[in-house]
Amino acid sequence: MSCAEPVDFPPDYRRKWYIMAAVAMGTFLATIDASIVNVALPTLVSAFESELAIVQWVVLAYLLAVATLMLAVGRLADMFGKKPLYSGGMIIFTLGSLACGLSTSIYMLIAFRVLQAVGAAMVAALGPAIITEAFPPTERGRALGISGATVSVGIVLGPALGGILLHYLSWHWIFFVNLPVGIAGVLLVTRFVPRRIPPGGQRFDFAGAATMFLSLLSLLLALTFAQRLGFTAPPILILLAGFCVFLCAFILIERHSTQPIVDFSLFGSALFSINLITGFMTFVAVAGTLILMPFYLQGILGLDALQTGMLLAVHPIAMGLTAPLSGALSDRVGVRPIVVVGLLTLVGGYVAVGSLDAHTTPLGYALRLLPVGLGMGIFQSPNNSAIMGAAPRAHLGVASSILALTRTLGQTVGTSVLSAVWAGRAMAYVGDVIPGGATTAPSQVQIAALHDTLYIVVVWMVFGLALSIYALWRERAQVAQRLATGQ
Repeated sequence: MSCAEPVDFPPDYRRKWYIMAAVAMGTFLATIDASIVNVALPTLVSAFESELAIVQWVVLAYLLAVATLMLAVGRLADMFGKKPLYSGGMIIFTLGSLACGLSTSIYMLIAFRVLQAVGAAMVAALGPAIITEAFPPTERGRALGISGATVSVGIVLGPALGGILLHYLSWHWIFFVNLPVGIAGVLLVTRFVPRRIPPGGQRFDFAGAATMFLSLLSLLLALTFAQRLGFTAPPILILLAGFCVFLCAFILIERHSTQPIVDFSLFGSALFSINLITGFMTFVAVAGTLILMPFYLQGILGLDALQTGMLLAVHPIAMGLTAPLSGALSDRVGVRPIVVVGLLTLVGGYVAVGSLDAHTTPLGYALRLLPVGLGMGIFQSPNNSAIMGAAPRAHLGVASSILALTRTLGQTVGTSVLSAVWAGRAMAYVGDVIPGGATTAPSQVQIAALHDTLYIVVVWMVFGLALSIYALWRERAQVAQRLATGQ
């Protein structure tokens, strides 16, 4: 008998926690790697006798490759099965980590980071899909909440572990540390994740994949360079125009393709579409807010790097503690009420963050950021569960990759746009270009700009909350209609 399981076999949930452990290994690797490398950038500048403009591509090339490949990975998984791509992704990531640690030049390191990103894209895109298949619908929210907690652990541990490795060993070990976890993850995936074979006769849409890749690449490059050049610079406008052109081409190709990369019928589900939109909105708000906090903590409150790192951990710790609980609760009472509570908590948190000033104590900062972490934890698990639950089984790979892509795009858009808004408001208060950038502006100017930015975030999240309340009303109206008609 073949070890592969045909797709029409009934699901076997007996190995679900082993499968969770295997997926958690990959999620933890992909999360912790990004934060470790960010900490090491100044060390890499010195080690390779290079400059930050070049060394920053160690991070940028990785992020660009991950984001642009995820949708194609999701489609390939729906064609050939999730297990071979996920295990292959972990192998590629582990080998890429080894190659990164052995690099002898900055350009070698950047090239091997792209290789590492190929593996990370395969892992990040498929984790939620594998978990969705491994757990029954009544436990899906709890399972995805635990997976989200793994992300929080990686975010918290990354900077601390990176600092320890850089202090006691060398930069090579920020990559070598991935090897034991990667090997253990590959063994777990090989042993416990079942191989489910999709129906044959499927074709990959190369034209759709190419236009999708070019559209995402144009958008991400525009958002990346806009932080330095500004959104009105000609290269940025050209890249944004390229994004629009390639996106339109992608949509036209997909609508006429018999086997598209993205089946647009997925978006016919209001539950699927609204949850994707609100998920994107929360990541824009969280990433854009958190990118400004180190400047506030160090530049305004005068805290050192250790204190700043500890306070920045408030958000991921609160999120990690809450996510499994909210996921389990959503399995019992339904997704939509928990999502609304999470968004309401987020709105309250951003209102509180908007009251930060030059006299706020570290405890005051923590208490203001705590609702943001709690709200994100309450919101994300049931929201992810709703998205994955609304997708047909044959499209779980694509749905999972879309979910991962909205997270990546939200974080990129939030970081770029909200930091630009903050800098722009600071310059507006001064009335002129600020030498050295907004971080050198007077404290009262930086705080006023921060308040303006948070007002925008609050309005943004109130709109997301309104969308979710509308979805709750619509969902309950549909239930009442079905009860009235006896369906």
